[in-house]
Amino acid sequence: MKVLLVYPKHPDTFWSFSYALRFIGKKASYPPMGLLTIAAMLPREWKLKLIDLNVSSLKNEDILWADYVFISAMSVQESSAKKIIARCIKLKRKVVAGGPLFTALPHHFPEVQHLVLNEAEITLPQFLQDLNLGCPEAVYQTSQWADITDSPVPLWNLINKKYYAAMCLQYSRGCPHDCDFCDVTVLYGRKSRTKSVDNILEELQVLYEHKWRGPVFFVDDNFIGNKKKIKYELLPAIAQWMKKRRYPFGFLTQATITLANDDDLMDLMVEAGFNTVFVGIETPDKKSLIECGKYHNTRGSLIDNIKKLHASGLQVLGGFIVGFDSDKKDIFARMSEFINESGIVTSMVGLLNAPHGTKLYKRLIKENRIIKEMTGNNTDFSINFLPKMDYKELIEGYKKILKDIYNPEAYYNRVRTFLRNYRTAHKIRINISIANIRAMIMSTYKLGMKKGIRKHYWKLMIWTLFRRPALIPHAITLAIYGTHFSKHFQITA
Repeated sequence: MKVLLVYPKHPDTFWSFSYALRFIGKKASYPPMGLLTIAAMLPREWKLKLIDLNVSSLKNEDILWADYVFISAMSVQESSAKKIIARCIKLKRKVVAGGPLFTALPHHFPEVQHLVLNEAEITLPQFLQDLNLGCPEAVYQTSQWADITDSPVPLWNLINKKYYAAMCLQYSRGCPHDCDFCDVTVLYGRKSRTKSVDNILEELQVLYEHKWRGPVFFVDDNFIGNKKKIKYELLPAIAQWMKKRRYPFGFLTQATITLANDDDLMDLMVEAGFNTVFVGIETPDKKSLIECGKYHNTRGSLIDNIKKLHASGLQVLGGFIVGFDSDKKDIFARMSEFINESGIVTSMVGLLNAPHGTKLYKRLIKENRIIKEMTGNNTDFSINFLPKMDYKELIEGYKKILKDIYNPEAYYNRVRTFLRNYRTAHKIRINISIANIRAMIMSTYKLGMKKGIRKHYWKLMIWTLFRRPALIPHAITLAIYGTHFSKHFQITA
């Protein structure tokens, strides 16, 4: 059997970092870890080829080479996925599709011959067994949750790692919280299911043996969903493994703001090599947090907790939302003020959308307020329901936030606020690579000479050189990020 695994193209989004990637000569932020894991589940004697449309093109001869084409995608990739499927059908090749997009919206893809939905550890073996017997069915799905200790190490040899800015792995699935707009619990449940320590150490070792050196993203939607396991089992083991190999990786992940309540846990994460964490802050408005079920964000000062994470050595990337029913007209000014004061440089502010199957979606269906399916990109000025606030006022207020936080003066001031509070973990080795050198040279040329940007760029570099010289690489990186954000949102100096 010859199988072509295809990963659809991501549109240009906040998280694509498309403009920033050019500075380091990379084509995409992360490889398609899901498809690489699926590849590892397929029979060893099969011939496999993987094409990621974010780093290369898909030719007709690639499709014709294959007996089956496997596709996995997220909702934001729906347009690209549909085009790939149409090409396969035209060339008379059968498609096997799975992943979050197809699991959430299987009715959008009646033309796909085989939908392997939910968690592949359960449904893929069923499909493979039937395929071997010559009687594969159209749909495979389950209401059970997989034991992810059975999930294999991704087949990294199917990709060219030089195209990517970071690698990725997964420790857990599921989240104990129940935010009404989030589909993580719909897709993966509310219990945090984890791999074993041995699983993770094996995955790290394989990446190490593939000579990867640099960032590694733990893609867990809530890395601290099971604090006891990561504190007393996982992190100590990773810390020992990293120290023995002189810290070849720097880790980033996602967690809740409750991480700031546990000093020991923060210290353990930094000791293990973590330096960045995405946190869903959502909003400074307490009523809106209660409305969406984000109660854990209402306890204590969000600003103080963010600064505590920065001081521990963990840079916070923040997620923010406007468009809650409880939002008043002052939310736009409050949001901008909060973000700039917090020092969260990478602040993704998006419009509230209701993913299919979530508690929010079900409520809005009952209220006859759903108008379409969401695009998966909540920074593209689209909203899939009728908001309580006047729509035009909401969009204009949203644009005002983006201008307030991503105009050059505000952005570079926020970078300094972050660098002023950030504590570096000196034990972590900085890998000087060609990409790093390229970024430094290009930022000096592209930003240091650009009208409207250069005075802010050089002010930041001089300030960092004299106040926090060890953080010069961070200052350069964040300056480059600023270019992506301003271009993505079309904000001029």
